[in-house]
Amino acid sequence: MNKLSIVISAFNEENKIEKCLKSASFADEIIVVNNSSTDNTEEIAKKYTKNIYKQENNPLAIDLQKNFGFSKVTGDWILSLDADEEVSPELKDEIRELLNEKSHKSLIVNHKSEMNGFWIPRKNFSFGKWIEHTGWYPDHQLRLFKKGKGKFLDKHVHEKIKIEGEVGYLKNHILHQNYQTIPQFVHRAIDLYCPSEAEYIIEKGYIFSPFDAIRFPLDEFLSRFFTREGYKDGFHGLMLSLLMAFYRFIVFALIWEKQGFKEVEDDNFLENTTKELKRVNKEVMFWTKEEKQKQIKNPVKKNLYKISRKIRLN
Repeated sequence: MNKLSIVISAFNEENKIEKCLKSASFADEIIVVNNSSTDNTEEIAKKYTKNIYKQENNPLAIDLQKNFGFSKVTGDWILSLDADEEVSPELKDEIRELLNEKSHKSLIVNHKSEMNGFWIPRKNFSFGKWIEHTGWYPDHQLRLFKKGKGKFLDKHVHEKIKIEGEVGYLKNHILHQNYQTIPQFVHRAIDLYCPSEAEYIIEKGYIFSPFDAIRFPLDEFLSRFFTREGYKDGFHGLMLSLLMAFYRFIVFALIWEKQGFKEVEDDNFLENTTKELKRVNKEVMFWTKEEKQKQIKNPVKKNLYKISRKIRLN
């Protein structure tokens, strides 16, 4: 039987980590990396494992720091979890079966090489609801991998683990208690994620445009609410789409700050801004009509709707 080590990274997670640890109790080894928590996180962890390691907290490299925990494992396979995540009972059974030596064939690819890692679907719960759309499902996470075959390479927040060799997909879920309050969302966005993303965009050679102050949040909203069908999550989908638009606006604002609050010289600034806002309106109306058309099931009605749209556009 292949041995499994679960690595949990935590910073001030006393309200969530116990559920995570309980769900991880099937593992051969639990390792907790305490990122200098000032609450009872470590005391709670001691009830479940002796393998607790402390390191300084670095919010701008929270994923990169997980490599420290990976270096401490003694098992054959590693499952990486955050303190606000849980292993579902179904996923626990699937991993057990996968790592059972009798099921070793499931790790073989084309009889030539072995799987070194697996993507796991994740259910995100935000503001008391499982978000099935809005870009948050199935939200595959590359979390299960063979020891020595995976690690984080980049300090950019939300980077994926890099795996040497073949990877596959599991069917069952990690459960993620994502956002529980609005202040929590705002804090994570402004203090953790947005600064990292702004730096990343600048490093990629971003060319400043003042109208990206409108385009960044608009594109994010359209992507979340329409393209990724956030409207199917109801009011939760609308609010999350708007919050993510706010997130992208903050990213742009931080880029502007990092570039010295660049002044924009444009004698027709009002006129050009108005044009951009009109484009915004056209984009919203276009996607609204596209989604309405998708929801029409009757083929005749759908064709009539297409014809009426063409007439109006002409």
